[in-house]
Amino acid sequence: MRENHTETEECCDICNVESVEEDGEKSKEIILIGLSAVLLSIGLIFEFILEWRIPAEILFIITAAISGYSIAREGLSSLLFRKKLSINFLIMIAAAGSFFIGHGEEGAAVIFLFYVAEFLESYAGERARKSIASLMELAPEVATVKRDGEEVKVPVGEVDVNEVIVIRPGEKIPLDGEVIRGVSTVNQAPITGESAPVTKEIGDVVYAGTINNEGFLEVRVTKRSDETMLSKIVKLVEEAQRMKSPTEKFIDRFSKYYTPSVIFLALCVATVPTFVFGWPFDEWLYKALILLVVSCPCALAISTPVAMVSGITSAARNGVLIKGSAYVEEVNKIKVFAFDKTGTLTEGRLEVTDVVSLGRSEEEILRIAASLEAMSEHPIAKAIVEKVYKEAVLKDVNDFRSIAGKGVMGKINGETYYVGSRRLFKELSIDYLEEEAWKLENEGKTVIFVGNEKEVIGLVAVMDKIRDSTVPTMAELRRKGIKTVMITGDNERTAKAIAERIGIAEYRAELLPEDKVNIIEELSEEYGHVAMVGDGVNDAPALARASVGIAMGAIGSDVSLETADIALMQDDLTKIPYLIELSKKTLEIVKENVLASILIKGSFAVLVFPGLVTLWLAVAVGDMGLSLAVILNSMRLSLIKSKDLQTH
Repeated sequence: MRENHTETEECCDICNVESVEEDGEKSKEIILIGLSAVLLSIGLIFEFILEWRIPAEILFIITAAISGYSIAREGLSSLLFRKKLSINFLIMIAAAGSFFIGHGEEGAAVIFLFYVAEFLESYAGERARKSIASLMELAPEVATVKRDGEEVKVPVGEVDVNEVIVIRPGEKIPLDGEVIRGVSTVNQAPITGESAPVTKEIGDVVYAGTINNEGFLEVRVTKRSDETMLSKIVKLVEEAQRMKSPTEKFIDRFSKYYTPSVIFLALCVATVPTFVFGWPFDEWLYKALILLVVSCPCALAISTPVAMVSGITSAARNGVLIKGSAYVEEVNKIKVFAFDKTGTLTEGRLEVTDVVSLGRSEEEILRIAASLEAMSEHPIAKAIVEKVYKEAVLKDVNDFRSIAGKGVMGKINGETYYVGSRRLFKELSIDYLEEEAWKLENEGKTVIFVGNEKEVIGLVAVMDKIRDSTVPTMAELRRKGIKTVMITGDNERTAKAIAERIGIAEYRAELLPEDKVNIIEELSEEYGHVAMVGDGVNDAPALARASVGIAMGAIGSDVSLETADIALMQDDLTKIPYLIELSKKTLEIVKENVLASILIKGSFAVLVFPGLVTLWLAVAVGDMGLSLAVILNSMRLSLIKSKDLQTH
């Protein structure tokens, strides 16, 4: 166990060292940018105001050397060792060519502005990485642990499973665990994206990174710091950022052939006019150099990945884990959403919906039923008992007996009562009201008969509770023109009744897990792109077969996190419309970025030939400015909140 602690501490030490090194490198780059800016400015004053040519040229060379050292090193390294013509190599050629034809000020400006552009791009990429790293920082580094009757502050990496930690009002919860003392509300927004605090009492699970609001809690640790739900989320999002979408892969392939083509075109521009038409070599070499700079695919190369990372990060902060940018793209193509019923459209928890009196009061019928069912572990029994616990005291039961698969019986105040199915009362030859029972069953409810040895005295109907978010979500999907299908193992009548209540377009009933896979395949053949939404356990085969598998309530299930392509951290179906809108907006921004990159660079390339674009302008606007615009446009996605897009 101590080895694990040591490894954790070593990892933290390495992270701290890397962070210090990164900060030191950034400070160094800022100093170099400042120094280069001063030298370039003085050089321009010497060149154009004082007309001191030689001192100005020396300052331009020094500026290029300071700003361009790392650019030249990377460009030559890429060419010599990786046999690849990089953007850095193109800039190096353009700058060298500028000095060669007597435009030292433009050569220095090209190198300086590109160095600034690289710094800004690096900063934006680092910010995207830190947005995920900041998730990990949600959990405190120190926990208050009860040891030998005392409270001691301990690094979270040294807290073992089953130890008891103390969380006071306003403190962040450092590790996953189970509440063993106290009651409080906890803000789970950092993990699930839900805005309302959740009440936590004895037996409830709490998660690292969430915030204890007003109560005092003692929590038994269930997972070490590197196994918490938060650490799994961070790992999944980091992996998602490494997975590339079809658009990203296309851009990568395009860039691979694009750069050599640009160099060949620039060579033609530099040589053909001179050797074929006898036009001035310096003029066309200068235009070729501008063409090289304008054609650098920086903005195009980052247009898609920056947007995708921002979209995935935004989703993670709103309680939706997307396991790769490919799924961000795929969601936008979905034509059909298939939903499992139990635990997805419904809560998977039965509740009493109706009590039908046939001679006794409703309260009396419920008390008799609950008193007998209190001795049973059946889910229906629990629903009836839970209903009565809120309103009345149970009766004493004698001679209790369970009748396997049919119901229960027992004596209350000396009279024998039965609670069970239609089959039980039919076998006992006890009269019951068929018409009322069928009416309830046609509404998708399960009917429990309550009676004595002579007659049925009442009916109790139970039903799986439909989620509050189900009906508005189905309505929103219909509004978007997306087909919805419910697939369930329930009988035909129950499935039909549920489908009608929630407003779902189509349903398939009495399905086994393998049947669900067949349904997904049928829908895929007909519609092409199908999403499956389920609980991630018994729906695993169907989730895997769908174009996109979406697991509900993944905060409580490791299986859900592993099975699905997208995981909703809480049981909130309104995240589905949010996910669709986020996918749509992400792809819109990708298209904006790509279109802007092509149009602006294409326009600048055309304007090179009549001499309307200078070398420094090509870098400042066509490269640095465009790259910065693409980055800022993409970062808008990180500001989107699920509540901004959810169904109202």
